[in-house]
Amino acid sequence: MNKITDQINNGSISSGENVSFWIDSTPPIAYNIPDQNCGAEVLVIGGGIAGLSTAYKLLKAGKKVVVVEDGFIGSGETGRTTAHLTCALDDRYYYLESTFGKEASKLAAESHSKAIDEIEKNVNDLNIDCSFRRVNGYLFLHPSDKPENLEKEYEATRTAGINTSFLKATPAITGGEKTHSIVFHNQAQFHVLHYLKGLADAITNLGGIIYTEARAENITKHGAEVNGFTFSAEHIVVATNSPINDTLTMHTKQAAYRTYVIAGKIPKGLLPYSLWWDTGDADSEWVAEPYHYVRLENFDDQYDLLISGGEDHKTGQEDQENISAAERYERLERWTRSYFPMLEDISYHWSGQIMEPVDGLGFMGKNPGDDNIYIITGDSGNGMTHATIGSMIISDLILGNKNQWEDLYSPSRITLKSTGDFLKEAGNMASQYLDWIKGSDLKNTADLPAGEGGVLSSGLKKIAVYRDYDDTLKAFSAVCPHLGCIVHWNTDEKSFDCPCHGSRFSTDGTVINGPAQTDLNPIQIK
Repeated sequence: MNKITDQINNGSISSGENVSFWIDSTPPIAYNIPDQNCGAEVLVIGGGIAGLSTAYKLLKAGKKVVVVEDGFIGSGETGRTTAHLTCALDDRYYYLESTFGKEASKLAAESHSKAIDEIEKNVNDLNIDCSFRRVNGYLFLHPSDKPENLEKEYEATRTAGINTSFLKATPAITGGEKTHSIVFHNQAQFHVLHYLKGLADAITNLGGIIYTEARAENITKHGAEVNGFTFSAEHIVVATNSPINDTLTMHTKQAAYRTYVIAGKIPKGLLPYSLWWDTGDADSEWVAEPYHYVRLENFDDQYDLLISGGEDHKTGQEDQENISAAERYERLERWTRSYFPMLEDISYHWSGQIMEPVDGLGFMGKNPGDDNIYIITGDSGNGMTHATIGSMIISDLILGNKNQWEDLYSPSRITLKSTGDFLKEAGNMASQYLDWIKGSDLKNTADLPAGEGGVLSSGLKKIAVYRDYDDTLKAFSAVCPHLGCIVHWNTDEKSFDCPCHGSRFSTDGTVINGPAQTDLNPIQIK
């Protein structure tokens, strides 16, 4: 394999085998690899939008900041997003209103709107060429949902202070003339990795230090160990999508889901630049009801790229619905063509990982039990704005300023009204430990084709095996080092995924997604 393939497989460029449009259209954003001990006022762990947004704000305030990223900039979940910038949230505003109250719902709406403004300000201040534009977003009814829910959501958005209108049609989609929708005015979109490149340049210009291929472990209130070197800091920000400094606390409050994306060309001018979402599958077995989300992105002088996502399932649990990843892409394509028949051949497909909080709001602030360790997680499907809100909250906390959204997004909060969803997700997690006594998906390594993996049983052991394209067999303990679940093989992204808390491991056993901090343990087999 060549170097680029190796970097994809070990997570440096992308946390999965499939490469997103954002990563494909941006040269790798790489910096120095750590070669000595380091000290700073603030250590930011994670080089996605959450980490870089936080670092940039703190550097502007005069703090000494170091950023460490275990791959390249944007190589984690930021590079696998669809980059919607919106205050239209995954969980309906009528749900937030009933769970947290009207004032909290207003704060949530305000925070996401301010996050879009913050991104726009950074784009203008730093003159970032990232195709940022303001667009309308349209929320329309999924066939399984009730029309009164759309009307209820419209009323809740108005109560929350959002600029919305109720339409008797959905612009630009096939059959839209008969499909009611809510239009969210003045939303936005951008090319996320071009934006990150602009932020990274600004960080280094302000004296910040960025390290890539820099893996942080053993995180404490004093700092972290990075590639074997000591990185000390007064404040530590863990901006890694799923916290890697937490054993259990946060992972009872959120669940990891896989989401799928396709992208294909359409002739320019056929569709307006807009965002579209359906309201989600009300009949889904998953707590986070999967929905579809669509947008356009500039491709070249003749074409735009139509980017469509959905078909979610819990990480490591696609077999629960007996729908393979390949079938999910096919279902997503059929759905997309039914509304956007001008879509040409599919140019890209990839999947991403999202952390779904049980009460609908992300977790940004002090890690429970810590005074100087901060986390940004629970982004749901609004990662771009959630991450930006997190950077604003945490910057204020470190600078000693009171933030108006601090309590709403506190990682320490307990939401009693979400107890039912909490118990359902907790029960799902607990049931995954039955994999210890279940039969394995692989009976013999001889049955394993090149480029594929699986889990087999050997006495009381569960072994994760992968056959490389040169016919080399790699084997590891299939026990996730986080909390002992048995990993599952992800044939789409070529990774071993934990069905309990979403940790993911590359084909060489290297951890590429937290919360696990350590690799799968190698095993010698014949």
